[in-house]
This record gives sequence, structure tokens and C-alpha cells, in this order.
Amino acid sequence: MTSGTDRSRAQAGTVGDLGIGILMLDTHFRRLPGDIGNARSWSTPVQFRVVRGADPAAIVHGRPGDFLQPFIDAALDLVSCGVRGITTSCGFLALLQKELAAALPVPVATSSLLQAPLIEAMLPAGQQVGILTFAPEALSARHLSAVGVRTDTPIEGLAPDSLFRRVYGAQGGVSDFAVLEQEVVAAAQALVEKHPNAGAILCECTNLPPHSAAIARATGRPVFDIIGFVDWFARSLMPPVYPKD
Repeated sequence: MTSGTDRSRAQAGTVGDLGIGILMLDTHFRRLPGDIGNARSWSTPVQFRVVRGADPAAIVHGRPGDFLQPFIDAALDLVSCGVRGITTSCGFLALLQKELAAALPVPVATSSLLQAPLIEAMLPAGQQVGILTFAPEALSARHLSAVGVRTDTPIEGLAPDSLFRRVYGAQGGVSDFAVLEQEVVAAAQALVEKHPNAGAILCECTNLPPHSAAIARATGRPVFDIIGFVDWFARSLMPPVYPKD
């Protein structure tokens, strides 16, 4: 018997060997290599869907729940094309983790923040993870609780008047890699200066991975981001086959 999902895949035209489907915010800025929305960032096949109207302001500072159904619809479209897992292009969509996981027939990892409990389990006694975020004033206890993160977790982020916030918040501004990296590194250094027990840095924002290496060099801490997380996720969906001898 052919299931409803199988029928929808046949109607949509399944694409082979797709591990991850990425739900993208509605943006128009330049996405650097290492950014979740740049195809060159990935070592595994991915498929993108833009959720129209879900721009950074609406998701970070607005009501992401208003876009739940459009995100579900876009995810189901990706599943119909053959993807085996879903992620998103904004860590603030942690607020929709439970709802999307309940609505979809494949595993869902909405946010890099899902890594926090695992990172803390790996750290030496007395250390905790610190979060580097796009908008520290907007990342609330609700976001953290939605994905099982301690609400006393240290948080640092980019200033509202930074080029990073202007570019990736779709407020205007020309992308300049050197300036963006300088701002990101300064925020990471502020995080560890304020919280010396932050033994690892977790990047909430999916635009931060192009700068993960610089963050690690500047702080001496391991750095976790969405690209490493989704690579791990994708490997579980499409495990490698090893030689028999």
C-alpha cells in the first residue's frame, strides 16, 4: 500500500539523497561561505525553502508563532521532496521547536541552542556554556526553556548599532567581512571576560559560523555553531558506509 507521504513525494518529484531541508527566513543580504544559507557551507546535500514574510524583525523581535503554519507548510514541502530532517536559518525559532517537531514526520532541529545541554555535559566541573547571539535583548528565558537550556546561561551579543545587526537584520548596510569579524570577536571576548567560567561558546545566530574560527582563536574556547550541529544531525540521517576490511 502507498502511504500519503509516498503519494505526495511522487506528485512533488522526489530528489535523491537529500539529508537536510533548511527553512530560510525571508532575507536579501549577502550570505558568506560558512553561513547556513550559502550552499558552499555544506558537505552534505541540503534543500532550501524560503518562508515568505518571515523576515528577521518578525522572528527575532516579533511573534514567530504567527508564522507557525507557513513554516509547517514549507517543511512538509521539503519532506515531500525527500529530505529526512529539518532545520532553520534562525536560532530564535527555538520557540517553535516543540510545535514543529509535533507537526512533522521527520526529526527537527530548529536552533543551534539545542546543543547547550550536551555541551555543558562535556565541560569540566565549574564551567558552563556561554551563548553568543544576534540580539541579546531579544533572547529570552522562553527561547532557552523551549529547547532545554538553563535560563541562567550567560548571554552576550551584537550591539543594535553594529554593522552585523544592520546587515543581518535587513536594516541596510554593506557587508564587510573584516568589520563583521571584528564586531563578532569583540562580543565573544566580552562574553568570556564577563563570565570567565564560560568554558565553551555556542553561536545562536546562523550568520556567525563564518567567524567561528576567529572566535576560537580570540577566546581559546571551543566554539559550537549551526553548521557543526547540522553536519552531526545529517550524519545520523545518512550514516557513512565503511569498507568491510
